[in-house]
Amino acid sequence: MQDAFVVALERWEVDGAPSNPGAWIVTTARNHAIDRVRRESSRAARQHAASHLERQRQPSGSDEVREGGPLRDDRLRLVFTCCHPALQVPAQVALTLRLLGGLSTEEIARAFLVSEATMAQRLVRAKRKIRDARIPYRVPSADLLPERLPGVLGVVYLVFNEGYAATAGDALVRDDLCEESVRLARLLAELLPDEPEALGLLALLLLTASRRAARTTADGSLVLLADQDRSRWDASAIAEGAGLVERALRMRRPGPYQLQAAIAAVHAHAATADETDWVEIVGLYDALLRLNPSPVVALNRAVAVAELDGPAAALPLLDRLPELDDYYLFHATRADLLRRLGRRDDARRSYERAIGLTANGTERAFLQTRVDALG
Repeated sequence: MQDAFVVALERWEVDGAPSNPGAWIVTTARNHAIDRVRRESSRAARQHAASHLERQRQPSGSDEVREGGPLRDDRLRLVFTCCHPALQVPAQVALTLRLLGGLSTEEIARAFLVSEATMAQRLVRAKRKIRDARIPYRVPSADLLPERLPGVLGVVYLVFNEGYAATAGDALVRDDLCEESVRLARLLAELLPDEPEALGLLALLLLTASRRAARTTADGSLVLLADQDRSRWDASAIAEGAGLVERALRMRRPGPYQLQAAIAAVHAHAATADETDWVEIVGLYDALLRLNPSPVVALNRAVAVAELDGPAAALPLLDRLPELDDYYLFHATRADLLRRLGRRDDARRSYERAIGLTANGTERAFLQTRVDALG
């Protein structure tokens, strides 16, 4: 590869850069590797390696060379490569987020609702397995993409979540992560148009991102969904996302991303918060729980139940989720239900617990205003 860069420095200054510099570099490096194998050894194994490379050889000056088969995007190609089926999907996702997603171990730990130390150990184990099993770093062929899709979707989804509600810092939103995850989701939908979960993920990200401009005030303060100015929502993103949801659901292979997108679509179609169809949302959460019986889904369902049947009906549902005791949104939700029930002291304690569990300045400031409002 270093030889290829030397050639590039010499030739591009004279001939100009090719239209696909990355492919040019890789192809030139491959050709140099073939020449080196032939030059340095006559052993049968080395000659066999040279023959294998020769079958893939293409002219180094060709501007039309494309690497990675159907995966034309460099980052998406790397994500698929890292999501190797020899690892369990959670390990694929966590390791790829750390290596490629730009997320810290702390941010990944929050996404998986575990401690930073626990996540660090999981990452070490995943790396050790790759090393010990000698898992190859190889771009998968087109027929292998579907088996890696769950991990890839999980990576893109969690990158978006970190962008939409940052783990730490003063800003609520990290626009770069939101935009990159939407871009990758769009590429996935184009690459695998018959995979309903790929369509569902893109729909979910578009519908969620459509509210981004209305989530904060001019001074950066957090605005809850019910209080947002819906005229600031992105109508084109909502239209595209809703269309994708309908297209995915017509395939009759429902999945978690499609159902989450359907829930987001119900919110998007309500002209005001009071017009939200909470009956449909609770029903969709019931279906989502059957597919993905996670405590976070159960927490979100409890929020919907509170809107449909009142906070007294929802509070017992939170008591069934002790595994979320270190999750700030669990305590923030509990505090809001207690506040609505008039239990001010209990609400204050829950708000303070939530404040202690989040490192995001915007969220902490919002929760503090709730504490102050209790008097």
